[in-house]
Amino acid sequence: MTRKKTSPSEAIRLDDYRDPPGSKQPAGISPIGYPPEVIDLRDLLNTYLEPSRVAVVLRAFEVGAVAHDGQKRKTGEPYIFHPVEVAQILANMRMDHESIAAAILHDTIEDTSVSKEEIIDQFGPEIAELVDGVTKLDQMKFRTRKEADAESFRKLMLAMSRDLRVIFIKLADRLHNMRTLGSMSPPSRRRIAQETLSIYAPIADRLGMNNIKLELEDLGFANLYPWRHRTIQEHLSEMTGHRQEIVGSIEAALRKKMSEAGVPCRISGREKSPYSIYKKMLSKDLPFAEVTDFYAFRIITQTEANCYLALGAVHGLYQPKPGCFKDFIALPKANGYQSLHTVLNSPYGVPIEIQIRTEDMDVMAVKGAAAHWQYKTGETASGSAQVRAREWLMQMVDAQRHTQDSLEFMDSARSDLFPDEIFVFTPKGKIIDLRRNASALDFAYAIHTDVGNHTREILVDKVAVPLSTRLANGQTVKVITDPDVQPKPEWLQFVSTARARTAIRHYLKSLEQEDTVALGLRLLEKALNARGSSLEEIPPERWKEYLAEVRLNSQEELFKDLALGSTLAGVVAARLMPDSECDDKESTDEAITIAGSEGSAVSFGACCLPVPGDRIMAYVSAGKGVVVHRTQCPNARELRKHPDRCIDVKWAPITRGMFPVGVRVIAHNVPGVLANISASIGEAGSNIETIEQPESNPETATLLFELSVSDRDHMARVMRRLRRNQNVIKVQRTL
Repeated sequence: MTRKKTSPSEAIRLDDYRDPPGSKQPAGISPIGYPPEVIDLRDLLNTYLEPSRVAVVLRAFEVGAVAHDGQKRKTGEPYIFHPVEVAQILANMRMDHESIAAAILHDTIEDTSVSKEEIIDQFGPEIAELVDGVTKLDQMKFRTRKEADAESFRKLMLAMSRDLRVIFIKLADRLHNMRTLGSMSPPSRRRIAQETLSIYAPIADRLGMNNIKLELEDLGFANLYPWRHRTIQEHLSEMTGHRQEIVGSIEAALRKKMSEAGVPCRISGREKSPYSIYKKMLSKDLPFAEVTDFYAFRIITQTEANCYLALGAVHGLYQPKPGCFKDFIALPKANGYQSLHTVLNSPYGVPIEIQIRTEDMDVMAVKGAAAHWQYKTGETASGSAQVRAREWLMQMVDAQRHTQDSLEFMDSARSDLFPDEIFVFTPKGKIIDLRRNASALDFAYAIHTDVGNHTREILVDKVAVPLSTRLANGQTVKVITDPDVQPKPEWLQFVSTARARTAIRHYLKSLEQEDTVALGLRLLEKALNARGSSLEEIPPERWKEYLAEVRLNSQEELFKDLALGSTLAGVVAARLMPDSECDDKESTDEAITIAGSEGSAVSFGACCLPVPGDRIMAYVSAGKGVVVHRTQCPNARELRKHPDRCIDVKWAPITRGMFPVGVRVIAHNVPGVLANISASIGEAGSNIETIEQPESNPETATLLFELSVSDRDHMARVMRRLRRNQNVIKVQRTL
């Protein structure tokens, strides 16, 4: 697009856009004539906006018309008609005048010589900020859901969080572009259609803007897969006559039933869109006929009480299908959507879907978060969709603050853009909505990040369950916290929400930095002590020289390398203090203490699973850092062949956390033996982390448990409890 060097202050050249002689204009409106599209927009705005605010929109058109003068779209029409159509889409949603004026001006900063400062001068900072926000979104180049420009997506989320109207304008802009996509080349149509289905339609859905979402989906489908769309549309057209007869009959029966029940309402039948049919055919592997044999009706009434009366009436008319009722009034969707959904068995042998909601719920279902700005006698109307959209965006903003990797942020955001929701309750009855397959730990993080980070135990319907337990609709969940508990890397394997994953990763990264630096410092201090020296004795000049030699920027980087085994402490100590001599006897007295709270800086050998109370040694493994082993570990002999990497360690007087231990149980092979043994383990205060059954015969079964214990004494108590179990033949610890 070429930038035309014009100024908004130039004379308005709109001689061809005069109103018919004798036409009247509201007070405050410029007497200049306008093209038919602008007249239609003006007339629509006059139905709900004050004349002074309509005047602002018309002045925006005058500025935009001059700025875009001479520019044309690929369709051949003057460019100014595109922003006017975008404004018309927003006006049909009864958006405020700032949004509509910004929509008309949304391409001026990027494609003309008009600056943000000029817009501020003529229209004020609010409209200018909206235009600037949309301009920045226009500069983003998305490709596909998998290949999206992650940094741009991050900026989109941030722009939405500052003012949701920015994304409303962008969605309207995308909708009009999709309506006129036929003028683009086939590759461009496919690229833009894929981007629409992957990014913009899901955002419209997440914001509850159902009508825009549906149209974006169908236009995207038609341009991405034209043959598939055309085929489904042709099948729908062939069935129209038969379908209309059935729809008319069912609608008449519903009206009669509502009248008998005394429920004032309006009823309408709905056609399933080609894209919704296509998605259902794919997801359920169904033939076309089975998908289209599904009729949908919407009952709109005045009050919430009438919704439930209508539900009882339709269940009296036709038999409800078991398991197909959803109450989104008591449990709204995450985007604020409210409605009763039920499926009935009709006399025509096909199922009928019924949606029942109030007029206000219907407005919210169509406009979603945009309903917040709907003009009503000079005030804005708030709704749950706006509240929930704002909560979601604030969660996204919080997540991006803790996520330096844009691809990681994009992945997290996508998981929330494509949810399949469940609803669970806190003990006090508060509703928490989560994505399907969310774990009990996801629930804890949904309450608060600190609650998730310190979760010790979770009760589902008053029964203790593992943190990885998948939740189901309607469950009541209670979280028990412990300040000594901290996130573990394995938690990332079973959480599914963006909030939980981001919080765990952030915590682990911050811990890793602190732990590795502290451990590296301790290793170097120990090596220096063995040489009769200390960190305090190293001159600053020597530090500077050595760091320059090894090309490190700071002591912290050196300490991290030491902790991760990339560099050996003994070698560094010898380089820093070459004149001192190593005293092996002294080094044995300087064992590093292990408390179990070192985080990722210290790991425990999976080959022997040491627990507090065991005699231990440690090996500095390149890339893994300090790995603690039992002294009788089968690998200890091999490890000691590298004395420069072996270090003396000992358990701290007080250890924290739980440690895994392997236990082999040989038991009688009788029904219920596993549950019986698990109960004994639970009675001893231990949790089962993993279980395997490597062998069994009709008489006995061998079970391998990985249990969590606090120390060697706790392990002994667990094993004594198991030996007292009448089904257990033998118990032993595994190496």
